[in-house]
Amino acid sequence: MADSKRPPHDRGHELWTAEEGPSRMLLASIDRWVGAILADDGISMPFMGGSQNIDATICARADGIIVGTAAIDHMVQIWAPSLKISWMAGDGKKVSKGDEIAYISGDRETLLAMERSILNLLGQLSGIATEAKRWSARAPGQIACTRKTVWGLLDKWAVHLGGGLTHRLHREDAKMLKENDLASMHQELDTHASRIVAYLQEVSAEDCGAFLEIEVRDDKEAIIAAATWAQREDEPLPKLVIMLDNFGPERSRSIVSQLADMNLRGHIWLEASGGIVFDQLDEWHESGIDVLSTSAVNRGVPPLDISMIVDGA
Repeated sequence: MADSKRPPHDRGHELWTAEEGPSRMLLASIDRWVGAILADDGISMPFMGGSQNIDATICARADGIIVGTAAIDHMVQIWAPSLKISWMAGDGKKVSKGDEIAYISGDRETLLAMERSILNLLGQLSGIATEAKRWSARAPGQIACTRKTVWGLLDKWAVHLGGGLTHRLHREDAKMLKENDLASMHQELDTHASRIVAYLQEVSAEDCGAFLEIEVRDDKEAIIAAATWAQREDEPLPKLVIMLDNFGPERSRSIVSQLADMNLRGHIWLEASGGIVFDQLDEWHESGIDVLSTSAVNRGVPPLDISMIVDGA
């Protein structure tokens, strides 16, 4: 089986790299969201520009990580080409309260009409990146967001630039079986455990996608899944991700120990999900779990406080 020191949940490179910037996948998502954001603000046609130009400065009113400049550049290029933006802080850069983020100039009507959409986009994504950085600084390489998102891949982009793991980018990116999936397959079998065994015995590498993950609800199911997968160790398969659903740090530490004693730990990644809170990150680190998946880093997160001030205001 393949070996890696980095959990397979690290999928952010599919969205953005420092060398290339946003990928086609991310740009397509940006395009879809930008259209919706502007339409909801009453903007249905690109601005053609006018004769009265003004200048403005975008500033940080709190410390944080900036994300969204590539999305705003894309939005302006298509919807407001008369505006010109010079960024002082690009995507992934840390800013402090009072720092200038960008200078923007162009037609007065266009700039004022686009102001709120620009700030909403930049503030929301920067807020997510800032929160992801807070979590990932406490648990480096462990924090992964889930598919519980507000803005889909944009949320995951922000988490990635905040130092977190993206987990699956979409449902088909990796193969993940949760309790509803298991309940609806192999219905001739009457237990989750037996369905887990049947599935893991037959699944092929081609069906796994970026990784293969299965949710378990108790110690027995975790051990059965790991043991079944270990029986296929001679095949060219990825390590199995076993998600411990609502186990808690103490219970997770126990299952980590049991799997290690049975020489099964090397065949799997262990992910914990459900009830992950910031104040317990030290306990989770001591539990031996590889990945902590949570929507707390991207849902319900306050936007980074950012303002746009027109010269002379």
